[in-house]
Order: sequence, then structure tokens, then C-alpha cells
Amino acid sequence: MDDDFDMPAGDDMMMGDDGMGDFGGAEGPVMKVGEEKEIGKQGLKKKLLKEGEGWDTPEVGDEVEVHYTGTLLDGKKFDSSRDRDTTFKFKLGQGEVIKGWDLGIKTMKKGENAVFTIPPELAYGEAGSPPTIPANATLQFDVELLSWTSVRDICKDGGIFKKILKEGEKWENPKDPDEVLVKYEARLEDGTVVSKSEGVEFTVKDGYFCPALGKAVKTMKKTEKVLLTVKPQYGFGEMGRPAAGEEGAVPPNASLLVDLELVSWKTVTEIGDDKKILKKVLKEGEGYERPNEGSVVTVKITGKLQDGTVFLNKGHDEQEPLEFKTDEEAVIEGLDRAVLNMKKGEVALVTIPPEYAYGSTESKQDLAVIPANSTVIYEVELVSFVKDKESWDLNNAEKIEAAGAKKEEGNALFKLSKFARASKRYEKAAKFIEYDTSFSEDEKKLSKQLKITCNLNNAACKLKLKDYKQAEKLCTKVLELDSQNVKALYRRSQAYTQLADLELAEVDIKKALEIDPDNRDVKLTYKTLKEKIKEINKKDAKFYSNMFSKMTKPSAEESKA
Repeated sequence: MDDDFDMPAGDDMMMGDDGMGDFGGAEGPVMKVGEEKEIGKQGLKKKLLKEGEGWDTPEVGDEVEVHYTGTLLDGKKFDSSRDRDTTFKFKLGQGEVIKGWDLGIKTMKKGENAVFTIPPELAYGEAGSPPTIPANATLQFDVELLSWTSVRDICKDGGIFKKILKEGEKWENPKDPDEVLVKYEARLEDGTVVSKSEGVEFTVKDGYFCPALGKAVKTMKKTEKVLLTVKPQYGFGEMGRPAAGEEGAVPPNASLLVDLELVSWKTVTEIGDDKKILKKVLKEGEGYERPNEGSVVTVKITGKLQDGTVFLNKGHDEQEPLEFKTDEEAVIEGLDRAVLNMKKGEVALVTIPPEYAYGSTESKQDLAVIPANSTVIYEVELVSFVKDKESWDLNNAEKIEAAGAKKEEGNALFKLSKFARASKRYEKAAKFIEYDTSFSEDEKKLSKQLKITCNLNNAACKLKLKDYKQAEKLCTKVLELDSQNVKALYRRSQAYTQLADLELAEVDIKKALEIDPDNRDVKLTYKTLKEKIKEINKKDAKFYSNMFSKMTKPSAEESKA
């Protein structure tokens, strides 16, 4: 044929339920050359002529490029891209071709050659395609998948389509807090350039130019280049945008085409439960190891106020670097937490708000005074670190010794009312001796007592920190080892009381009293608990009495009668 063969899909042949069964994409069964198998349950058959490369197959939305020859079952050829020496391109799964093609080609690998036998229901049906294809014709297509370009519907609503022009490096994508460096050119559909930059940096969650850029970069890899097709809802919407300086006007309801390259990005980590400490990586570190709590770290560090005033400089200009032990309050909390998230050789910019820095008091430093309520910024290079030993680094005797030492550290912190830090010490102590199957009998006895003490003391910390659920769990651990432990029953009763489970609280405190009837704290707690239960019962009785009274009180009409 002289003209390109058109393969329109009727309205009833648009992509929907693909009927692929267990034969979809790369997850389909492996085929051997010369083998023929049915794809799905609609009569489509595939015969493999030549194996493709690798395991990847195209996905719905990808732009595929093929060569093909189409014949009727009697061998009569009705079209061939090979005869025209022109490849055929289309978007997979978008209804641009007959459904048999959409279903079959998504099972192919790059370079694969296969013959598809397509029943009329997945081809041109009862209408056929006169004059070359009769009604109800079964067709055969010899198809070679040359290549495809990945096209992704980023937001799954048709608002942003991303076509990959150049694959990126590695596998990571930027996250919301990260700072990305991009090059881009944005055009109207008629080719008019409305905005461009050879290098602009922005925070992903803040976005730049239009909403589409922020959403697109989160799906990209480093050095990846893409073409975005942006609908108005992710561009400038119904209002459009007027021209300003070198930036062109965007008409109302205009779609945009954006060439976008992700040059690089700086990883920004939000540290802490409230995510207020920010660590921006300026230079990647080595490997995967990071300091643990108790590590001795050596850093080069420069500290500045937000106005640029330098108040600390260590490890630069022939000065000695700063060395400190983590989780020992040797430095401000924000810096301590940030260093625990760094790798050896990493350089990071750490921004710390007042509550994790010097708070509401003025602080005199080496080179300047830090005013009250100041946010401070450190540039930190983690030169080296020596990790505190973990349980797997120790033999049995060393584990027991280390657990005892951490317990004593916890006790000292508890006496200073530093309950959060004390809790960490007790947790680490318990971890040293968590697995004791290889211990001797004497070691097991020591280990058991240490577990009981550490978990009890940690429960006391959790009660002070109002973490009642964890306090209850820790006491339960103790009672699994010693069911008659009065302190565990007493503290678990306190936790249950705060969790408003008074029945369980009463069970525990009664049992504690049975074991130790002269314990003053237990007796006092039991008395308080009984009064609380009595008060609640009184309130419940009053509530139900009032409710019942309202239900039985006669209405005004009934009173007149």
C-alpha cells in the first residue's frame, strides 16, 4: 500500500479491562522461539520468532516504535511498514491502534520479533476496514519491537505526561525537602518560549515556575532529561500569566511543553519528631556507616548566625578540629542529632532552631555572642568517628559488663531528671543482654536481674515522660520474667490508670498489695484508685439516672390528659 495503514480503535475497543490474565508485561510466562501461546482469555495468540533483550517491557502510555507486516489468514498482505521502510510509532494503551496490538505489544521486549494472531473482536470486528480487511476477519501481524520511550502520567489524572529523553543515573529521586538544580525551557504548543533557565535551584516542595516542575522532579533521577506535556491545571490554569521581564505571557487555559533536566540535588534531611532540624548535604560521605549514640566524633565546623556572623570555627585555618562524644550533652542537641545522621567525609549545612540550640538565653561563644532565641547554622564535615560498641562486638562477659555500665549511666541521668536520656541508656543496657541463649547459668541469672532492673527503671522514665503505653509494655516484660514483682505491678497500675483502664489498674494494684501488704506507696495508690473509681461510678450513675428520667418523663400533652 502507498499510504500509512491506519489502525483506528473503535469506541468499544479503547483500553479498559485488558483481559490479560496472568500474561501481562514482564510478568508473563517465558516463551521459547517457535512457541505459540494464548495471551489472556480473548483469543489473542502470540508466536515468538526472535527473543528480545533483557526483561523490561513497555508500559501503558509509552511511545513504542515498531516494524510490522499485516496479513489475512490466507497470507494476503494488506500493509507493511517494512515495505515503506518507515517505522511506525504510537502510544501504548491509549486506543491509537487496535486492541490486539495494545494487549500484545506490551508483552514484548526490546528487539523481540513475534507474530500475533488477532481475532476480529480485538481487531476491526463486524465492520472490517474496507476495502482491504473484510468483516469478522482474523488478522496476523509480524511485529518487531525496535524501541520505546517511557511516557508516564505523573499524577494519574492526565495532567502531566513525562517522556524520558535521556535516562538518569542510579535510582534515587529527590524528596520534598531536597534542593534541586535544574535546566528547563517552557513553550506554548505553538513553540513560543515563555520561560527558560540554564540553571536554577529550588526546594522541591516549594516548586518553581509552575506546579508541574516540582511534581516532575520527584520522579526523576540525576542527569535525567524529560519532555513534560503540562495541562492547564498544573500550569497557570484559567487565569494564565502576564509577561514579565524576559518571561513570556501564558494565555488562559494554555497547555505547556517543558524540556526539563535534573542536573543534581542536595539531600535535605528533616531531623527529629517535629522535623525542625534541617541537614543539607553539600558533599556526600563514604559508605553507609553512621555514628551511634556514644560515638566519639571528630568534625571540622563553622558556626554562623542567620546574618552571617561567625561564632565558632574549628578545624580550619590551622585550628584543631572539634572532638566530642555523642549523646553526652557535649554540644547543643541539634548538632548532636545531626552528626548521628552523617557519614564519614560528609559535609553538611545544618540549620538548628532555638529550641535545639541555645534557647531563650544569650550564649557567649569563641568568636561572638549568640543572642537569645537565635537560629544557628553550622557547616560540618565529619572527619572521623569511633562507634560505641554494640552487643555483637562483645563476648558474654563483656555484654553483662556493658549492660551494667549503661544501667549506672541511666541511674545518674535519672537522678538529674534527664528522663529521655536515661531511658535511652536503659534501652541500650537491655539490648546488650537481650539474647542470652549462649550464656552460662550464672550469666543468665545476672542477665535476668539486669533485664528486670533496666526495664523497671525505663518504665519509671516513661511514666515521667507520659509515655504510658511504653511504660505498660516494659512492666509486662518484667512480669514475664518475675510475675511477683511488686514494682512492675505498681508501675503498670499507674500506666493503666493514665490510660483510663481502671479495671486492669485495680487488678495490678490489688495483686501488688497481696504480695507486699505493708508497702506504703502501693497502699496509697490503691486508696487513690478506689476513690477515683468511686467518683467515676457516681458520675456514671448520675448520667444514666438523668437519661432515664428524660425517657420516662411525661410529655406536656400526656400531662394535660
